[in-house]
Amino acid sequence: MQPIISVVNLSKTYASGFQALKTINLEIRRGEIFALLGPNGAGKTTLISIICGIVNPSGGHVHVDGHDIVTDYRAARAQIGLVPQELTTDAFETVWNTVTFSRGLFGKAPDAAHIEKVLKALSLWDKKDAMLMTLSGGMKRRVMIAKALSHQPRVLFLDEPTAGVDVELRKGMWQVVRYLRDNGVTIILTTHYIEEAEQMADRIGIISKGELILVEDTRELMRELGRKQLTLHLQSPVDAIPETLAPYGLTIASDGHEVVYTYDTQAERTGITSLLSDLRSAGLNFKDLQTRESSLEDIFVGLVRKQR
Repeated sequence: MQPIISVVNLSKTYASGFQALKTINLEIRRGEIFALLGPNGAGKTTLISIICGIVNPSGGHVHVDGHDIVTDYRAARAQIGLVPQELTTDAFETVWNTVTFSRGLFGKAPDAAHIEKVLKALSLWDKKDAMLMTLSGGMKRRVMIAKALSHQPRVLFLDEPTAGVDVELRKGMWQVVRYLRDNGVTIILTTHYIEEAEQMADRIGIISKGELILVEDTRELMRELGRKQLTLHLQSPVDAIPETLAPYGLTIASDGHEVVYTYDTQAERTGITSLLSDLRSAGLNFKDLQTRESSLEDIFVGLVRKQR
């Protein structure tokens, strides 16, 4: 199946000489939720801005649903809805008028039935006559999504969609995103909440210093790069790891009251059985143990550090 977004050899160098993007190649599949992660200044916003037609590329090509964003920009832009991080709305306008006006900006004929469907899907129907200034931050965020969906785009960009939103509203936003995906909208989101990407995304891309360093299915990423940690709570604290245990790469934690062993869950042998035996031989007795699987945040931090 043809990808809905195709990015080929994309680069961007600003007039100052700063190279924000370096030869980006990326394909976004139809109907997926794709999370773009990266530290501040990594190039996330520049990449999104180019695809959405806000910033001009220095090199390369981008196609949205088969339309070139430069030579066929009207058709390409009509396929895209963008929800920026900043909440920019007309405080003295109603929800209904705001969303309806956004549809008209794309040259679309009025369609009250579609606007009603969008507002109901986002739990905004009972607020349709309310002025935006009276809404909470979470509701304003939903209005921004409604505006982006008003012209019936096939692709929706969400730039930090839950920034400044409390935990309860954040989970509500996740439900909205899943609903949109289930109804055929391709979602691309940037987020600083690693949990959000781990919970929501079908695939994850990690960008650092203007380069896309990894694109992988979320589950496969966790399977391939995930590690488990075995923490052993010692009966007596230690100051150093005995030399006989050096091959295990143990680390000391909690002021010597714990030792931590990191192992690959996909390896043929984890080494735990021999470790426990060698611990006893070294005179280290433990009273309890626990395991923890590495999170996407651990993987993300590790990959970015490798690039430095």
